[in-house]
Parts: sequence; structure tokens; C-alpha cells
Amino acid sequence: MVIIRNDADLKFGLEALLAVDPSLRTIAEGCGQLPLRLSSADFAGLASIIVSQVVSRASADAIWRRMTSVLGERPTAAGYLALDAAVIGGFGLSRGKAETLRTVASAEAEGRLALAEIAGLEATEAMRALTQLKGIGPWTAEVYLMFCGGHADIFPAGDVALRIAVGHVLLDGRRPEIAEVRAIAEVWSPWRSVAARLFWAHYAGLTGRVAVPA
Repeated sequence: MVIIRNDADLKFGLEALLAVDPSLRTIAEGCGQLPLRLSSADFAGLASIIVSQVVSRASADAIWRRMTSVLGERPTAAGYLALDAAVIGGFGLSRGKAETLRTVASAEAEGRLALAEIAGLEATEAMRALTQLKGIGPWTAEVYLMFCGGHADIFPAGDVALRIAVGHVLLDGRRPEIAEVRAIAEVWSPWRSVAARLFWAHYAGLTGRVAVPA
């Protein structure tokens, strides 16, 4: 399993990706250096991704700032579980996200969830372990493996910004369905995580909005 650990790995992966699919070279030249954005494989890493589900980057950042102002820069499972419901309510989380965070925090605190170990598993096994948790769907699990586990061959096809960017570059602006994006991304293996970063960067240039999950 290939792991992206630093900017040098990401640069190598981009060069390998462009060798696999030279048609991406034009957008790569327009995007500049791709962001690494790696985080630790722990409760804080997964929690920040849960916060990013189905909201704008600006909204996710605002919620995360409120959480870290109370819990510290790297929130822990124990810290989250110790919070009063009224405090959690002040973060701006949806009820579903607050419940998902509690589910994850409880599983980790009780020793039923080892996030660092899961991040080191092969993608299929890791996805299975993560999506067994209520509230953790494929997008959340894929983004966690990309940005907390460093997996090099993940493409979160359900991400709306990625679908828009892929459609703009490859399909004359038509937004593809999730299954179609997954099929398109197969050609970019084993560097699909690099391709995802590239298309997020293209989306940012296209719209002026940063869509990479917080």
C-alpha cells in the first residue's frame, strides 16, 4: 500500500499520475503546488472531517473554531464526552453530527475503535471498519483515509466539488453521477488521492471557493 507522508511523496505521486494520464497535465500546470493537508489519525482528525460533511468550508471552519476554543487545538474523545449538552449545542453542529461525534468518541474511549490502526489497514478493510459506525458514510471514511492515513489511492467520488471539477474538465461541464466518477477515476490508480487533490485545486480556481475538507 502506497502512503503519502510529505510534499515529496505528493510531488512524486503527481508526476506518476501525469504519466498515467497525460491529459491532466494542462490543469496540473494551472493549479500550482497541490496542498498536502495531512492530519493525525486520531479523534481530532476524524472529528474535523465529520464537521465538514455536507456544509461549506467556511461553515465547517467556523464550527471547528468554536469546538477547539473549548476543547483545545486537538480535541480528544474523552474531552468531547465530558462536555455538557448545552456546550455542544453552542458549536452549531447538526443533531446528526453531534450524535456521530459522540458515537465515535464513545467507541474510542471504550477501546472498541483504534483509529490509528484502522488508518494503516488496506483501504477496503479500513472502509468497512469505519462505515460500521453510525453516521460514518463512504465520503467521511474516504477523506479520513486520504488526509489522516495518507492513503494514495482514494477518490471520494461522492464529493460534489470533485464531481463538478471532473465534469468541467472531462465531460463538457456535465456533472457526472457518483458511479460514473468512480469509473473515470479508475484510470488514475494507484494515485487517485493525488488526482482528487488536483481536481479540488481545479475547482478552487474555477469557482474561487476552497472545497478541500477541513
